Amino acid sequence: MNKIPKAFLVADIACFVMLLVFLFSLPSKLFKSPTSFVIEANNGNLLSAAIASDGQWRFPVADSVAVKFKTCIIAFEDKRFYNHFGIDFLAMSRAMRQNFKAKSVVSGGSTLTMQVIRLSRQQDRTIWQKLLEVILALRLELKYSKEEIINLYAANAPFGSNVVGLEAASWRYYGRDAKTLSWGEMATLAVLPNSPSLVHPGKNSARLIKKRNDLLDKLARLKYIDQATANLSKLEPVPGKPLPLPQNAPHLLNRFKAERASLEISSTKIRSTLNEDIQLKINSILKRYNNRYRANDINNISALVLDAKTGHVVSYVGNIYQPENADLESHVDMIKAPRSPGSTLKPLLYASMLNDGFILPHTLVPDIPTQIAGYSPQNYDLGYDGAISADKALSRSLNIPAVKMLQQYKYERFYDKLKKLGISTLNQPADHYGLSLILGGSEVTMWDLANTYMGMVRTLNHFNTYKGLYNPNDYNQATYFASDKKEEKDYQRNSFLDHGAIWATFNAMEEVMRPGDEGLWEQFSSSQRVAWKTGTSFGFRDAWAVGLTPNYVVCVWVGNADGEGRPGLVGIEAAAPVLFDIFRLLPNGKWFETPTTKLRKTKVCKQSGYKAGENCPEVVNEWIPASGEKTAACPFHKLVHLDRTGTYRVTDQCESVTNMQHKSWFILPPAMEYYYKIKNSDYKSLPAFMVGCENNGGNNVMELIYPKNGAVVYIPLELDGTRGKIVLNAAHRNQNSKIYWHIDNEYVATTSNYHQLAISPAPGKHSLTLVDENGERLVQVFTVLDKEKK
Repeated sequence: MNKIPKAFLVADIACFVMLLVFLFSLPSKLFKSPTSFVIEANNGNLLSAAIASDGQWRFPVADSVAVKFKTCIIAFEDKRFYNHFGIDFLAMSRAMRQNFKAKSVVSGGSTLTMQVIRLSRQQDRTIWQKLLEVILALRLELKYSKEEIINLYAANAPFGSNVVGLEAASWRYYGRDAKTLSWGEMATLAVLPNSPSLVHPGKNSARLIKKRNDLLDKLARLKYIDQATANLSKLEPVPGKPLPLPQNAPHLLNRFKAERASLEISSTKIRSTLNEDIQLKINSILKRYNNRYRANDINNISALVLDAKTGHVVSYVGNIYQPENADLESHVDMIKAPRSPGSTLKPLLYASMLNDGFILPHTLVPDIPTQIAGYSPQNYDLGYDGAISADKALSRSLNIPAVKMLQQYKYERFYDKLKKLGISTLNQPADHYGLSLILGGSEVTMWDLANTYMGMVRTLNHFNTYKGLYNPNDYNQATYFASDKKEEKDYQRNSFLDHGAIWATFNAMEEVMRPGDEGLWEQFSSSQRVAWKTGTSFGFRDAWAVGLTPNYVVCVWVGNADGEGRPGLVGIEAAAPVLFDIFRLLPNGKWFETPTTKLRKTKVCKQSGYKAGENCPEVVNEWIPASGEKTAACPFHKLVHLDRTGTYRVTDQCESVTNMQHKSWFILPPAMEYYYKIKNSDYKSLPAFMVGCENNGGNNVMELIYPKNGAVVYIPLELDGTRGKIVLNAAHRNQNSKIYWHIDNEYVATTSNYHQLAISPAPGKHSLTLVDENGERLVQVFTVLDKEKK
């Protein structure tokens, strides 16, 4: 067997090594320069962009390049681009002859492929560097298609000043997408990478125009365009001062920059789910309202629109955008900012209580002066209804009924429910918030709030789709970028809130009185049905409005980013008008379908809203959530015994049973009755007992409205320095009855009709005893704080 000569073996090894060097000579990533962050609308139009970290306007590589640019750049730089393998020997030989004859460099033979290599290396071009470019160009042609190579060139070619790439150049010089440019505009851009210094405001325009016109004539000779088109294109002006890029979604752009790594998106450009038309119109609406509100030093406003059908963000306006005025803090994205939610969580409590069988939709709840461990909530109008149906308390956004309902439901349970529904800002334990949780005592973000309501909408929308089952993924957060990820299906028998509770809650929210001319919405057949709620935080720092339909969830916030409160900054006046202006932009649609299989037709006491008891005189059949069957029967209708004339109450000790009338009577506790009958003239107080009849205790006849038993009160000083007084307030079932007041077993005063008494007790613990004419007693204690120890 003949041995292989050593020279051949060395040659083979050398060839193999050279082959390996050639194969691995091309970096896995050609261009490592940072790129601009770019957000496009769902139609592909540019919404916002930010300059790259190296100070260049450089967009990521596009999937495709405008046909006109490819035509222009190939005609201008490399007319045999589609016919060579990275090296055009004809062009190189021509350039060498011309340069040798002129004894200087007057022509180049580089192909577009070689220029891509040169742009990626950014090194001084020695003879060895040029030779290496030739080798790398061949390698590039093996790895990339012609279309990919021209895409790389278009994205990385210099276009003058700090503009890199065709897309950035198109927006900087013409304020439009490259695909919309004319032949004259595109020819101008095509000649710039060859001489990027030609673009300079007020300079070099004649040279730029000549180069552009020469290219247009060349396009006409090559039959890409006719000569008439070329001549008309020559009349177009060349760019002057670079234009600012659109900033129609700057806060979403910043959000994307912050979240890109966690979203595992490699590119700095995304096609968002935003509707460009709606985004621009909402920007305009918010700017108009902001101009009006700034007269009252209310500087910031934001809005978020979610598509409940798809779970996509339709519009994202985190704030007005006025970076030139730093005092406005318009850079702050209020959609992400934790703020007090005011009353916007009340529908969630209402839905939770319906869901868990605590109330029915119209159940009466107390609305009376309330003190709970030193906490005294107040209604916005500072009035009291005594008792009000839960749905009306929600639609009127009354605070005291909401606190009473949370006291019944337990704030710990509601705290856990909010976390499950997606409120992520509850960073303290439940005891930190207590009952104030329902009145804005916590913080939420607009993002969480809108997503929570969208989860409820999606759950109800999917009632038929999922055949009565639930998908917890309905509460997933909305997405603001296009994704191929498919929605997971995880059907379950139970959810955070059932279909019936959500349906009843949206019905109650629809009854909220709309602002201004919107209050007449029901008189117009074209009006859109909207379930909505407003909120105002303590100190008038935040004004909220959140609204929903089966298709959309809209959330609006108005206030100051620095937290400064302003008079008149309330949800119904500042945020609600914006909300309905936005809804007028959105398509109208059908209302929610009634989830009949998740509701029960039940006999309900019309007056109390409870399940009808045996003594309820007027009963209606209502659809209630299935869990409502667990609620108690009406506690307010009781059977009373009257004499034969029906004038007095009697017992069998003073009246024969055969002479008695037995009637059902609507009886509220004394404190509730005291305020209820003021606003309900048809309320009938219980008749007095007939003389000689013993009241053997059925109902309490007296109740102390203020202070409650065990209350701690503080008596402030008056303006003149004298010690102030507290006003004790009691209710008696018989308005004409007298009450004898005793403090620490000493008689103080007698009241009749209106039982109020102003006193100034010494600091310390006191016993308060009330006695009426019939000897009924009520004993409670309260404590007066010492001013020095307060």
